[in-house]
Amino acid sequence: MSRVGAIPARAAPALVEEAFELAGRRVSLLRPPSADELIDEAAFDEDEFLPYWAELWPSGVALAQAVAALDLRGRRVLELGCGLGLPSLAAALRGAEVLATDWAADAVRLLRRNAERNGVALRAERVRWDEPEPLLREAPWDLVLGADLLYERRNAEQLERLLPRLGPEALLADPGRPFAGGFLERIRCSFRVRSRRGAEQPAVTLHRLSAPGGDT
Repeated sequence: MSRVGAIPARAAPALVEEAFELAGRRVSLLRPPSADELIDEAAFDEDEFLPYWAELWPSGVALAQAVAALDLRGRRVLELGCGLGLPSLAAALRGAEVLATDWAADAVRLLRRNAERNGVALRAERVRWDEPEPLLREAPWDLVLGADLLYERRNAEQLERLLPRLGPEALLADPGRPFAGGFLERIRCSFRVRSRRGAEQPAVTLHRLSAPGGDT
């Protein structure tokens, strides 16, 4: 995750195309065929960075489907750790003003490309959770989105500190990561938590977080 700003160009990986139905629209998503091909040992040595963004995770699909069922006209929506950004595309199609963020420059660049080729208006920027000033300057957000963010302890700890500062509502999708349970218990100090487990396999649980007095 890095501050909002210019993103240096890299050689573009070969991409495959996948289609989805979202909010009554066909969305065509370009993505890398394999995240393993994008592993950069130097980047891992520097910041333990792995290209998780390049996978189309079940949580991202589940969150996008949930968002596509919401009326978000006039809402300001922020996605954290957007990766391929399917939930952000769904939110924009439902009428939201969307900022999608990730710490991976390639993720941000590809989401901008996918938004443009689908005729979807959104912003995509590179942001670090431990340097959240660009996000806080635009807070409060009406709704914060996150798909499969709790796979590492440091993610759960940073998200626990950051979410209450961003806005009164969040919708998180999680497939049962080890750090999700502790995060949800601690975040109850700031939010009411309502959870709904999906029936499809692999199962994904949607957690709706609402601050006192807030509900989307």
